[in-house]
Amino acid sequence: MKKVIQRIKYVVQVFVLIGFSAANAGSYDDFFVAIKRNDAETVSSLLNRGFDSNTVDKDGNAALYLAVREPSIAVATVLIKWPKTQVESRTAKDESPLMIASLKGLTEICAALIARGADVNKTGWTPLHYAATTGQVKVIALLLENYAYIDAESPNGSTPLMMAAHYGSVESVQDLLSAGADPLLKNEKGLTAIDFAYAAKREDVAKLIAASVRAKAPKGVW
Repeated sequence: MKKVIQRIKYVVQVFVLIGFSAANAGSYDDFFVAIKRNDAETVSSLLNRGFDSNTVDKDGNAALYLAVREPSIAVATVLIKWPKTQVESRTAKDESPLMIASLKGLTEICAALIARGADVNKTGWTPLHYAATTGQVKVIALLLENYAYIDAESPNGSTPLMMAAHYGSVESVQDLLSAGADPLLKNEKGLTAIDFAYAAKREDVAKLIAASVRAKAPKGVW
């Protein structure tokens, strides 16, 4: 009789575990579908039921990163406000949610991430590099207001000004220069921001940077 009872208990436990696994699998799928659809209501419901906001997808990308990348603004906002969300989650390429938000010009999301402690001055490629690459002047201003290092060096020594000179808007180049970016710095290949501009056949940008260099040159005494 004792063995029969133990067997029954074992069978019950197995069914409970199977049910739990199936429920979790369903929640997992629902969570990432909701992120894709910008369904903040479903995401909030899952979080309130105990679902982990830091769950990663099959590629190892955290939910917040995915929400910003879409972008699914409503979901990203919910995840940022959720106290257990790790806002500095990184991808295999060392990209953070703040970097992607900077690249896309999501100023309000950037501000919310920074308020939660997102790293403005991470090593390697920085949010400022990403904002400069797509000429996001509002984000550039926000990052600088939050003490982003203006001459941050990427792994190959490139600065935000170099990225703006090659890819960004003229306004972003001007704003970085006005804020004190050093136009004479060189990356590992010995290239300056002016070289980056010429490589992209952006003579107007090259002339703008050259004018900034001349303006800062010491005046001779006669």
